[in-house]
Amino acid sequence: MELLLLPFRWIYRGLVWFANSPRTLIASYLLMIVVAGVIYGQVENRSPADSVWWAVVTASTVGYGDISPTSWQGRTLAALLISTMVLLVIPLITAHFASRLIVDDDAFEHDEQEELKRDVRRMRALLEELAARQGIELPELEPLRPAEPGRAVWERSRRRRPPQW
Repeated sequence: MELLLLPFRWIYRGLVWFANSPRTLIASYLLMIVVAGVIYGQVENRSPADSVWWAVVTASTVGYGDISPTSWQGRTLAALLISTMVLLVIPLITAHFASRLIVDDDAFEHDEQEELKRDVRRMRALLEELAARQGIELPELEPLRPAEPGRAVWERSRRRRPPQW
């Protein structure tokens, strides 16, 4: 089974790499426009300028109708170009830029999280030492339960509250 899933993992990793690289996204967009334009020009006997114009209009799904394929090869190329742009390239570009615009300034950086964890461990140690000096027995910490598939994060622990929708 692992062997059957291997190609899908490679594809997924490639898409993740592709989606997280704005240069690659823009370069692939431009490359697809040029390649589709060249192929279209050969198949439909059009000038390079008309072919690139057709590729841009088709890839953006505007479809002015001033230039359109007449052969089955040109129509197949148009279908592939539209599908690839609409289902993959344009959503990835949009998602990338949207993720850059939506930034949580209050989010902790990794170093800050590690510092907070060290501080909590130190406070726990100091609290245990103080409790031992005073002869107070601290209650046991509730062990963390592993996440169960299909359950929301707030259901994993009784200490967290569900989101208010």
